[in-house]
This record gives sequence, structure tokens and C-alpha cells, in this order.
Amino acid sequence: MKKVQRLFEIDPWKIRTTKLDKENRRLQESLTSIGNGYMGMRGNFEESYSGDHHQGTYLAGIWYPDKTRVGWWKNGYPEYFGKVINALDFIQMKLFVNGHEIDLTTTQFEDFDLELNMENGVLTRSFVAIVGATKVRFTFERFLSIVKQELAVIKLTAESLSGEAELKVVSKLDNNVQNEDSNYEEMFWLEKGRGHQEESSFLTAQTIPNNFGIEQFSVTGAMKHIGPSIGLQQDDNLEVSETFTYDLKPQQSIQLEKRVVVLTSRDIPESEQGKKAIALLTEYNDSFEELLAEQNAAWANRWALADVLIGGDDEAQQGIRFNIFQLFSTYYGEDERLNIGPKGFTGEKYGGATYWDTEAYAVPMYLGISDPGITKNLLKYRHNQLPQAQHNARQQGLNGALYPMVTFTGVECHNEWEITFEEIHRNGAIAYAIYNYTTYTGDDSYIQNEGLEVLTEIARFWADRVHYSKRQQKYMIHGVTGPNEYENNINNNWYTNYLAAWVLSYTLESYQKHQNQTSVSISSKEQEKWQDIVEHMYFPADEELGIFVQHDTFLDKELMSANDLSPEDRPLNQNWSWDKILRSCFIKQADVLQGIYFFGDHFTKEEKRKNFEFYEPMTVHESSLSPSIHAILAAELGLIDKSMEMYQRTARLDLDNYNNDTDDGLHITSMTGSWLTIVQGFAQMKTTGGNLSFAPLLPKEWNQYSFHINYRGRLIFVSVNKEEVKIDLKDGSALAMMLYGKEISLEDSLTVPLEQEEANV
Repeated sequence: MKKVQRLFEIDPWKIRTTKLDKENRRLQESLTSIGNGYMGMRGNFEESYSGDHHQGTYLAGIWYPDKTRVGWWKNGYPEYFGKVINALDFIQMKLFVNGHEIDLTTTQFEDFDLELNMENGVLTRSFVAIVGATKVRFTFERFLSIVKQELAVIKLTAESLSGEAELKVVSKLDNNVQNEDSNYEEMFWLEKGRGHQEESSFLTAQTIPNNFGIEQFSVTGAMKHIGPSIGLQQDDNLEVSETFTYDLKPQQSIQLEKRVVVLTSRDIPESEQGKKAIALLTEYNDSFEELLAEQNAAWANRWALADVLIGGDDEAQQGIRFNIFQLFSTYYGEDERLNIGPKGFTGEKYGGATYWDTEAYAVPMYLGISDPGITKNLLKYRHNQLPQAQHNARQQGLNGALYPMVTFTGVECHNEWEITFEEIHRNGAIAYAIYNYTTYTGDDSYIQNEGLEVLTEIARFWADRVHYSKRQQKYMIHGVTGPNEYENNINNNWYTNYLAAWVLSYTLESYQKHQNQTSVSISSKEQEKWQDIVEHMYFPADEELGIFVQHDTFLDKELMSANDLSPEDRPLNQNWSWDKILRSCFIKQADVLQGIYFFGDHFTKEEKRKNFEFYEPMTVHESSLSPSIHAILAAELGLIDKSMEMYQRTARLDLDNYNNDTDDGLHITSMTGSWLTIVQGFAQMKTTGGNLSFAPLLPKEWNQYSFHINYRGRLIFVSVNKEEVKIDLKDGSALAMMLYGKEISLEDSLTVPLEQEEANV
């Protein structure tokens, strides 16, 4: 079992520590990231910090196409690699006491306290700086408004505890920023304008030109300060600043509030940004207390539906709330042009782009705890990029549409061949999200229009990508990478083949059902070909073992359990050569089991058990997407201890740094896994065929758990304790559903005894 790395105290609603961990400052920064869907940042300090850390602020939809650099160019490679770019550092407030710059790397300090309040998204930090005989307590409070998305609020309180303090605060808008992952330390920003107007200052910058026809983005930040002093303005290249000075007597304090508005050319033309930003600063003139009350109320509304209450396990409680908080800080569906990046606003790894994680993992959670329109926007995001997906397929010489592995615009912008052009299973995840939305909501309007357009083009891709083996008299798919990225260029990945056949079948079924309501046309010849592929697809299996085989040669490997590995080997991707990983049997994440999770109603419980017992021991869970799938399947099989082990891993993956990689950013899209484990795993919620069912169980470590879900116009509250299961219909009409395999009518409130029997293992 991996030893956890825990930097923060256990608290149901807070991420808090009284230690500045200089050795793990990057990890602290990741875990105290904040965002509001429009912009976000790592938990950086406002004042200077010269120790090792990662200064990062990121804006939704703002990115740059960096030239693809590979030693051996292959036809089909994308010309550029898209990446989120580090943007305007607007939180800077450099501190000086008696001429000494405060820098917690070198300045003597005491009483350090750092706290992220997940109830309202406020990040608070305080410390006492010691400069000679003078002690000054500094407190920062910071939040990004989820009501006024362009607004950031920072309040500094400085109190002299002993001695006289000549205090200087230099507050900046600074665009002298770089990406840590940039080629040759490029600067991505050019200054375009600046200005001062009464109490406000602004700075406008634009991304540098590119050779790929991608628009240049312009960003304007404007700031004003509220406090007892008037700032002295100063301008330098790519920055504007205001300097405030105070003479503090012992026990005297001051407060300086910094308001920042950020605008981008995605919404406001560059020529209008400066004027508009300053106008918004004037408009957003509520007091700090009023803005905070507004923030509290907005977050309370989100939590009222989304919160999961766990009794008897504060570690689990903190984990699920941290994950929901960070997900909602990244995306809440306001803008259909956006999607959910695997790192959100917390780092630069994965380029801040969109992956298949959204459709496979985020869609089912957002369906349950937010308005259906939020999920529909995620589907619209992909429909809007259908022409680009068709372009991606043509780049590979194929018909139909190939949705990208990594994208900002719909065009593929990732340059690892074995992932980008072989991990084509992501195409099926796009189709599965349409199925998931339609089945869950009962809303056929999307599939009748945009949905069938997407499904048809994905189906055409699969029909062209398969080939027919005359020897086996089966259709096959060679040269792929399945979800298990620790194997590349394999033949007949069971999951990929199964997903391809399902997409063809589902598209045919949907077309035949809705062909009178859609503009899509699928010829009878195409339909016959697709049906032939469905009926004659090759699925590798082993009758003796009773399993679906991950790919053609998987059973020829030296098979062993991950428990046989030395702790020094883990994680494999940080200790083994890629050659050694590829030759091993070890599985990065759910692969065959991913398909069994998606299509649970297609398989018997015995098939699920045999495949789980075969593959789980070889799985090292070095993908953040892995633990939740195993947790859900383990719960269904009655393996409650195993399910709980996997829940802890998915719920506290970042908080406990399980994979030793959280220092470069959080695993945002996989954070849905903790909610999925509770709702689809422990509560056994299923929506197969549009029929809602539950069969709850309770981990022995917990006293109870409860949650809300939206389902087909109804609000349902589920509560489980050691004795009973209670289901309340909070809003909406009566519902026929299944509970522990029995049909019931939910009209108001229903309570039944808890039924639980753990499997013998």
C-alpha cells in the first residue's frame, strides 16, 4: 500500500495547515488552487517567494499553438501542440517592512496559517514577519467571484505587533510570465496597451503571433484599491503597479483591498477591453463584506444540491467535498465553448486541453448534481467541433469523424503517436455520453438532431477503421492503444472492439427510431455494412479462464500480481523504462473493466466477477481515472473492503498525493470518481434503459451517507445508515423505480431495511 503524503489537516470543510512546507511548496500550491470557471490560479503567495514553486494563473479558453517538435515526422502528425498559457499575474502585492522585502524563503516568520474554505472558495493566509525588533502580522483573504466571473478580490490586513513598521506595498498587474513547459523559454505575451483612470489602472497584452491560423488572444486586467492611502503609479514593460506606504505604530493595523477585473477577447474586443474593465470595477462597488456574502450564498446554492454527507469518516468527507469543490471551480456549464481540462486551472500538464475524461467520467456526475443544461453544453461542445473531427479522420485517410485525444478547437493537437492516433477508443466515449444523457434525462430532442449527426460520423469512422480477416471471418481493429496506456500498438483491444461495435449498433437503433425527425441520412447499404460488422466483430476471449482478453497477445505475457512488485518500483512510470513497462503485464487503468462498467447490463455477474478477479490484481492504478471504476465494480460484486480501498484512493488521490504527481496540478476530471463511487458504487444507482434503481450498501467505516440527485425532472434524496435506507422525493411527480430488485412507486418518502451481504474473499 502506498504511503500517503498528507500536508493538510483533516477537516470536513477546510484545507488547512500551520506549516509552510518549503520542500513541498508546489504540492501546497496545487491543493490550495481556486477558480470560478472563467479563471483560476494555483495557491501562490501575493508577496514575493524566491523558493521553489510554480507561479500560475490561467484563463478559460486562452491557449497557444506551440510548434510540434519531433525527431521523425510522420504523415498525420498535427502541426502544433496546443497548451494553456500562464496568464496575467494579478495577485501580486510585494511587501516591505523597514526596507526589507518580505520573502518567506528568507524572512524570519512565525504563526503561519493557510486555509482554503471549501464552503465558499475563500483562500486565507496569515503569518507574522520578524524584521529586527519589529513584528508585523500579515493576513490575506482572496476569492474569485462565482457571481461576477471577471472579478477577483484580495484583502490585505497588516498589524504591527511590536516595534514601529514602515510598510510599503507594491501592488502589480504583471504579464512578465512564462510557461514552465514552453519550448526554449518563449515569452507568449506582447503588451498592447495600458492606462490609468482616476483610481484604476489597466494593462492589455496579446499572445504572440503563430503560423497556424489560430487567433491571437488579448487579455486585459484592471485593478483598483480600497484603503487609507493613495498609490503611487509606475509603469514598466508588461506591468503596471501602484505603491502604498504606511507608518504603523505598535498595535496599529491597516487594510488594503485589491479589486481586479479580467477580460479576454473571447468576449470583448481588444479595443474595448480597457474601458469595459474599468467600467466593471466601478460597477462592482459593493463592500468586501457584501461581495463575500454574495459569494457565500452562491456557493451555498451549489452545495445544497451537490453535497454528499458522510458520517463517521472525516477523511472521506473532506475528500469528496474537495473534489466537488475543485470540479465546480473549474466548470459549472455557463459557457458551451468550454470543457473540463484534466488539470483545470491548477497547472500546465496536459496543456489545459480537453480529453475523453469529460465524456466518460464527468458527464454522469454533472447529470446527477446539476441542471441538465450543463451536461447538454458539454455535448454541444463536441457537436460544434464535428467539422474538425471530420478533418482529424481525413488526416488519417479515414471516413467519418475522429474526435481528438487532446484539443482546444476540435483539431487534434497532441503529438505522441501511440496515444494520439492509436488511442481511438475515445471516439466511442463521445457517443457513450450522448447515450448517457438521453437515457438519464429521457430527453430525445438532442439525439434527434445534433446527437445523430455526431453518432453517424463516429460510426462511419469505425466502419472504415475496421478490417475483415478472411482467415477468422471476423472484423478486427489493429494498431491501437486501449485505455491501458502501458501497452501500445496492440491488435484487437477488447474494449476498443466492443465499443466500436456498440457505437454502430446504437447509431443504427437511434437512426431507425428517429429517422423521421432527423436530417441525417444513412443509406441502406451503409446500414447493412454496419450491421454486418456488429454481428461479426472479433472479441478476444478465453473460455478456460472465463474472461475477455485485453488484446490478442496479452495472455502470452508473464502474468503476476502488482503485489509482487517492490515498493521501490512504484509508480512504474517514474521508475521503469518505457520498454520494460510495455513488456510487462501491469495495467495502468481499467481497460476490459472500463467496458464492463460502461455496459454493465450486457454481462452476467459471474462474467463481471471473473474479469475483475483476473485484471484488478495486475492493475497499478497509475492513472487517476482507474480507482473509481474498480471501486464501483467491487461494490456491485460485494467486495466492500476493496471498494472502500479504491474509494479512498480516488477521493484523496490529490490530498494524499497517491501517485506522487500532484505538485504539477490536480487531477480535475478524475475527481468525479469519488462521487461516482458513492452513488454508482455504494448506493448502486443504475439508470439502465431509463429505469432508475438502487441497491445501497454501507462501508463498515461509515455510520451513514446521503446525497441528492436530479433525475428526469425530480429531486431525490437518498440516505443510508446501518439500519435502513430512506429515499425521499423532494420535488417532482411520482416515480416507478427499483429498490433492491423490487419495483416500488416513489411518491413521497420510503424507508426499507439495509440489505447487505459482503462477498467471501
